[in-house]
Amino acid sequence: MMSGIARPDPNDAEIPPMVPSLLHSLRFAYEAQPTLLVVLRKLADLRGIRISEKGVTLGAMVRWRDIEDDDRLDTAHPLLKAAIAHVAHYQVRNRGTVGGSLAHADPAAEMPGIAVTCDAEIAVVGKSGARVIQAADFFQGALTTALTPDEIIVEVRLPAWPKGRRWGFEEFARRRGDFAMAAAAVFYDQSEDGSARNAHVGVIGVADRPLRLPSVEDVLNGRVIDQAAIAEAEAATCAAVDPQDDIHASAAYRRALVGTMVERALKRAAARPQQ
Repeated sequence: MMSGIARPDPNDAEIPPMVPSLLHSLRFAYEAQPTLLVVLRKLADLRGIRISEKGVTLGAMVRWRDIEDDDRLDTAHPLLKAAIAHVAHYQVRNRGTVGGSLAHADPAAEMPGIAVTCDAEIAVVGKSGARVIQAADFFQGALTTALTPDEIIVEVRLPAWPKGRRWGFEEFARRRGDFAMAAAAVFYDQSEDGSARNAHVGVIGVADRPLRLPSVEDVLNGRVIDQAAIAEAEAATCAAVDPQDDIHASAAYRRALVGTMVERALKRAAARPQQ
């Protein structure tokens, strides 16, 4: 791995985040044009999915299809698996990687949203050594992260997924496989009286980075997730986000859309059979 880091001057070299993103960036020239690319696919220690009592660890070079094909994730992290099913098309899922998506930091991408929603840790290494960055601190804007030029992502660590957790993921795109115009990932645990605790609500596509919505989580915690609670959470979502007008949708439309995504995700979570 260190041979991938001890590379030429980072001003002259670039480790591509993932092939589809790299080609898109080069085509439209909105990022640096490197003279040298460093490819990491032969670094075996960046591959692999590990599951333990501490949670799920995904190597940076784990592909989307690896997640789709791993039946252990049906129970170890079903929210992750549901979100990845929305990533692009099967050709992209055969090549795109976890680390690539995180490093690219598209604000409408699913993996950054899951990382933020689930309190993930992102382990990176560079010439100055290794460090761990909380997902909430990793994304700093559209296509902008806390990585320094000589750092690469090693793995992402998702906390353990307890039995009985209720969850939902909803996404809206113009066409299947397009980037999300808005999406929501939610989960909560239940107390003995059936009320929600440890609620997490995350959204993508409505800001320059994935967002956690604490004000919406506050609406849910301590309450049975019924239609009234869901309606309040939808309203709180619309109040918590501040999207901008763009060529795809007005700010008002996108705000209403993400509220609907949270509503649908919570309905799906509440209706999910107890596992």
